[in-house]
Amino acid sequence: MSDDKPIVTPEPDFVEREESNVPAKSGLSEKATPGILAHDLHRAFGEVRAVDGVTFEAPQGAVTALIGPNGSGKTTLLLILAGLLKPDSGQAQILGKDVVTRNLEARSVIGWMPDAFGTWDALTCLEILTTFGMAYGLKKSSAMFRAEALLEQLFLGEFTHSPARVLSRGQKQRLGLARALIHDPQVLLLDEPASGLDPRSRIDLREIVRGLAEQGKTVLISSHVLSELEEFTDHAVFLSKGRTVEANANEFEGTARGWRASALDPAALRTFLTSIDIPWREAPGGEVLISLGSTESAAQLVTAAVRAGVPLHTLAPMAGRLEETYLQLNEERR
Repeated sequence: MSDDKPIVTPEPDFVEREESNVPAKSGLSEKATPGILAHDLHRAFGEVRAVDGVTFEAPQGAVTALIGPNGSGKTTLLLILAGLLKPDSGQAQILGKDVVTRNLEARSVIGWMPDAFGTWDALTCLEILTTFGMAYGLKKSSAMFRAEALLEQLFLGEFTHSPARVLSRGQKQRLGLARALIHDPQVLLLDEPASGLDPRSRIDLREIVRGLAEQGKTVLISSHVLSELEEFTDHAVFLSKGRTVEANANEFEGTARGWRASALDPAALRTFLTSIDIPWREAPGGEVLISLGSTESAAQLVTAAVRAGVPLHTLAPMAGRLEETYLQLNEERR
């Protein structure tokens, strides 16, 4: 996305809303009310405990990643937060509004994007978005204005008057994001939004999501592509078997992680590591695997290697922080 074209176009003066539960834009509250608050949520389907004690907060003005394997309860949790599925027990709030007792108020400020966006294939993209906008309380003219702007900003402008059946999987995903944004919500719930997107569209999605957070919106995003999530998320919530394993796990520095190291003289590198008491093990291609606690430790190692005359060639982390933390969760091992 270009820097001079924000994803959410400011509404013009003539935009009006129908009398409804849709609130005016509020921005960050003075008391810093969490955008999303979940406390001891439970939801079972027969014998299956899909959500079995989830507690976390997602702050306003930030992107929070929701991470877990298939079957960990991510989609069920998102449905509860979206006000579409009632929890058996526990509490979920959206900007302080309980999703059960104040369901319509909570849903009015939520932009929900499921992993598969169903469309009315006979309707045009403009008609679909306009219909959703009016359902959220926008006047028809206002809904059409926002719909046209979002279609342009999500590179779907050429399909404005085309039926949804002509769209590819990735294009339908972008239409789903436009639908989630049509009423300018304060909280975004995105379930696998990058599914089916090409590399260019994935980059655009990252820029869009960061831009929304910078506007003060709360974004909770679920994805299996951890390397991409790490590039634009501020916090992380890990789920395992329906439970919160680690909430707001954004403090990764200081946690030991694996690094790959190689040198023009492999023997000299091994001797050097042994001399400074850093355990290492062999890896394919002449590399060695070591464990370092932080990027500062890695920088110190490079400095020490240079001073010792070791022809260090590469030193790189084996995986991103999110992936490293995810893999270290013993509960995830099956």
